Amino acid sequence: MTPLGRLIAAQIRLSGPMALDEYMRLCLLHPQHGYYATRDPFGAGGDFTTAPEISQIFGEMIGLALAQAWLDQGRPVPFTLAEIGPGRGTLMADILRAIRIVPGMAEAARVALVEVSPHLRRVQRDRLGDIAHLDDVSQLPQAPLFLVANEFFDALPIRQFQRGAQGWAERVVALDAQGGLEMGLVPAADAALPAAPQGVIRETCPEALPIVAQVAGRIAAHGGCAILVDYGGWDGQGDTFQALRRHRPEDPLANPGEADLTAHVDFAPLAAAARGAGARVSRMATQGDWLKRLGIEARAQRLARLGDAGAMAALHRLTAPDEMGHLFKVLALWARHAPVPAGFEPLDDDADDA
Repeated sequence: MTPLGRLIAAQIRLSGPMALDEYMRLCLLHPQHGYYATRDPFGAGGDFTTAPEISQIFGEMIGLALAQAWLDQGRPVPFTLAEIGPGRGTLMADILRAIRIVPGMAEAARVALVEVSPHLRRVQRDRLGDIAHLDDVSQLPQAPLFLVANEFFDALPIRQFQRGAQGWAERVVALDAQGGLEMGLVPAADAALPAAPQGVIRETCPEALPIVAQVAGRIAAHGGCAILVDYGGWDGQGDTFQALRRHRPEDPLANPGEADLTAHVDFAPLAAAARGAGARVSRMATQGDWLKRLGIEARAQRLARLGDAGAMAALHRLTAPDEMGHLFKVLALWARHAPVPAGFEPLDDDADDA
């Protein structure tokens, strides 16, 4: 068992089974043994590769989409250009390069990164220079906000509930007969979930909704746009809790603190939280379709003509249905009286009250 696994087992022996969100939080953010606190997990030498690490064109497309929204909303000066969970800073570097072609935008931007990992903060400063780091979205300035979150919400801690013969039970981390970690069930008195067939598993993400509400509230009050990219779906169900280590899936209980833990994002409650905070919301789009609507194919072809040997392979990986194109989804939030951001369509039931 890993050092963090031994600490978790000791806590379970003392206090009883551990809720899944607490387990995820410890595995990812424990100050001495947590996954993000102790390593750079990105790229070929890490445990997974995100879209910005595949090609610069991903960040360029997002940067230009944000730039169009900035132009459509009257070029506010100054404005906050923010990213939640910015990894190595690769995506923000590509966004900043892309918006330099828009007169005045880069000069008006005040870059803010929401990052809790001290290690990743150092990596981001090395790449981006003197930028503002925030602990959470509540610290975002009261100003026009143009924000991106790529593969952020999938890493937020989840709770899981399973429908049984007597109602909903919560799935927890417990100890087996040998003292190892295993999944268990406890009564779920606070599970406000709809009726479902026996055996159905539903996941909730308690931390996601207030984050989206904070971002949407800033945008509703001051203008701006947010683009959320992640793998998941709309109003989904089932067990999506998973671990990735050295680019291979593994049992999420096998190596606490040594593997990335994630779950698929349910975009429906995120959209509801954003609308409740006063922002408009797009239909959920697949990453592939959205990038194609922005012109990623033409950009990849141009890079290939200029000698980028990997441009077309990157295009395929980012947009093909059997790669990232359909697994990853995109959602936009924007100010109520502003035009719809590039590449998106408004939710049908949101169009009449724009």
